[in-house]
Amino acid sequence: MDLTIHYSGPRAGLSNAGACYNPPTVRLIGMVHVPPLPGSPRWEGSMERVVAAAVADARALVEGGMDALLVENHGDAPFTAARVEAATVASLAVVAHEVRRACPTVPLGINVLKNDARSAVAIACAVGARFIRVNVHAGAVLADQGIVHSDAHGTLRDRRLLGADVALFADVGGKHAVPLAPVDLEQHAHDLLERGLADGLVVSGPATGAPTPLDVVKRVRGVAPRACLLVGSGVTAETAAAMLSVADGLIVGSSLKRDGRVGNPVDPERVRRLVRAVGGR
Repeated sequence: MDLTIHYSGPRAGLSNAGACYNPPTVRLIGMVHVPPLPGSPRWEGSMERVVAAAVADARALVEGGMDALLVENHGDAPFTAARVEAATVASLAVVAHEVRRACPTVPLGINVLKNDARSAVAIACAVGARFIRVNVHAGAVLADQGIVHSDAHGTLRDRRLLGADVALFADVGGKHAVPLAPVDLEQHAHDLLERGLADGLVVSGPATGAPTPLDVVKRVRGVAPRACLLVGSGVTAETAAAMLSVADGLIVGSSLKRDGRVGNPVDPERVRRLVRAVGGR
């Protein structure tokens, strides 16, 4: 999987080499679902416990053979449709820093839910993360937060100003959301790359843990044959090989948790089963 920053062009004084991972080195990206952070409704009052849970999951993923990690504030539901609070940015940066310190040999990514890509870029820059995921990078959707707007303009200008070698992966469609008006899948994928200047695409099912239809992955691959393409939900040990026959990489979370439940800790045996299924250790 190639995470080169393809579309933004060269930036003075920076090399894109640090943002490039060569296939098949990075195929499996493990989700670190961070527990509720300060200010969120289910915050339990202890950053130490939050950090400990995130680091434990990260270590279990890496020790089981996952190639990269993606940290997101999954426990902060319900999410805002706009920028998150300063407390969220600060605390998620602390968690990401500790995860990176515990697992320094694998690439790290950031996703700030529901759609705060600018904060994700800032956190990635601060902690040395290598990529971000953006749920709505072009257009607008109707989600449980209401209308969620994209901000490709602000996100990419922030990345330029911060001098951050951080690749941007944009969802085609996205989970828990529908377009405000009918959108052609292929056109949306093309626009994300050519107008939104995304470095790669993510194709997901309708919700967290929901299977991603293989035919949808193939449709996106058909219109973007050279783009880095990730599958973003519902991957299991049983479906991983088929998905990798089309996509470059897989973002895997729910199926690696104990009993397959997203709120549970990572199950090391489930991680090993997935890695073996795609020919890993």
